Amino acid sequence: MFREYFFLLLMFFYCGLLTDLIKSQTLEVVTDNELLDLCRSENQVVALFTLKDCEKCKKYEETLTQIREELVDSLNAWVVKVEGSNLVHIYNPAKEPTLVMFRHGVPLLVPEPEAVNDEFLIDMLLNTEILLLKNLMIIVLNILPRHQQEPQQAIGLLNCNYSSDSIECQRLQARWETVGAKLKNRVNVARVNRYIGGSITARRFAISQSPTFILLRRGVMYTYTSTDHTIESFIKFVEEDYKFTVKGQVPQPKSTFDDFVHMCFDVIRENPLAWKLGLTVLSVILLCLAALKTTSKSSEYKSKKKSTKSSSKKSK
Repeated sequence: MFREYFFLLLMFFYCGLLTDLIKSQTLEVVTDNELLDLCRSENQVVALFTLKDCEKCKKYEETLTQIREELVDSLNAWVVKVEGSNLVHIYNPAKEPTLVMFRHGVPLLVPEPEAVNDEFLIDMLLNTEILLLKNLMIIVLNILPRHQQEPQQAIGLLNCNYSSDSIECQRLQARWETVGAKLKNRVNVARVNRYIGGSITARRFAISQSPTFILLRRGVMYTYTSTDHTIESFIKFVEEDYKFTVKGQVPQPKSTFDDFVHMCFDVIRENPLAWKLGLTVLSVILLCLAALKTTSKSSEYKSKKKSTKSSSKKSK
């Protein structure tokens, strides 16, 4: 009897070990809503967006599973998997498989070469966190500092409206964070939001479209005109393709008056209905004034005519 109980306990023990082993070799599956909750509540979340019966996705998952324990120990990160997500297109237009690291809710897209190599992947994710702590990832600029009027080190400016009105900018954010991570200590990668704080810089560089990419290097400005908004294309442009781009002069800061005039033109251009309504109201006011002036003149004329008649009668 004792042997049977002992054998039963031994089986439960081995089943528990087997269950733990299976769990350690697979990632926890979460829904889109659960992922959003994790990103809001946790500092570090590594999410793998996958599809069922996808061989490439399995390779991503195997690589991530191998380094999961180290990510948990080093970063206290949540490592999860999302199957058939509706959010993946926001971070990567190529969709699944996609690996994204959320740092305090900010997404960073992990490129495929790193995502399928455990050594490259752990190196990138750990270094990204170190850079984030040193504030070396993405610089948020409102006004370009004076010492950067003729920068000796390249600085990339991303002008983008980070709101629900600009889906393209939201999609670019994860890729732009990766560009900042890959160009660390070589190029100062920055972003400017012309709708929040960065309007003066946007007017200085005559930026009217979002997103707009500019490279400043040794006092020369190069505008990125390609429609290819991949991580590789941005890095290639900074490293070599800028040489084949038309050089432009870095504009000087505008005076207060010139900046105010430019701002007025921007408001008129971006709000056509508002200025048309204002023009209509102004036209109505001018017409009313003209009508009042005409009525006043007519009244004066009648009054004069009446007084002339009465004076002529008196003289008789």
